[in-house]
Amino acid sequence: MQRSQGEKMRKLTNLYNQIFEVLHKYTDDIFKLFLRLYVADAFFRAGLTKLGSWDSQMPFLSSGARYLFKSEYSVPLIPWELAAYLATAAELVLPVLLVLGLATRLSALALFLFNIIAVVSYPVLWEGGYYDHKLWGIMLLVIVIYGQGRISIDALICNKHHQK
Repeated sequence: MQRSQGEKMRKLTNLYNQIFEVLHKYTDDIFKLFLRLYVADAFFRAGLTKLGSWDSQMPFLSSGARYLFKSEYSVPLIPWELAAYLATAAELVLPVLLVLGLATRLSALALFLFNIIAVVSYPVLWEGGYYDHKLWGIMLLVIVIYGQGRISIDALICNKHHQK
């Protein structure tokens, strides 16, 4: 009787493991793409809000971005003007690289560090936006650690390189 219960438990455990192996096999790349798209959307939209017109006081920066970087954000070590331009560029370029899956891990790592700087530099985030920044940080770390998946330019480049 114990053997039959042990055998049933082993079969059940094997079935359980097989189900999740199949689930992982067919959803892993889609999950990684979803992570990249979700995080890229959040950062790209933030970058768009910082854009202004060419004829503004500081070309390409909105008045809101100028105010925030000059008066609200406490970016260490660099002048607020440089921080404003670097942040805007990072929020517009790095998400595009994430979506394409090009230099994905490096882009995700740069956005992860950028995310930390944003939280440290703008204490108001702790009240309302801290949850979002934690979520984005975790998602970016998953991309850094587990990679971009096969739905990416990086995967195409790696496959082509390995075929030679």
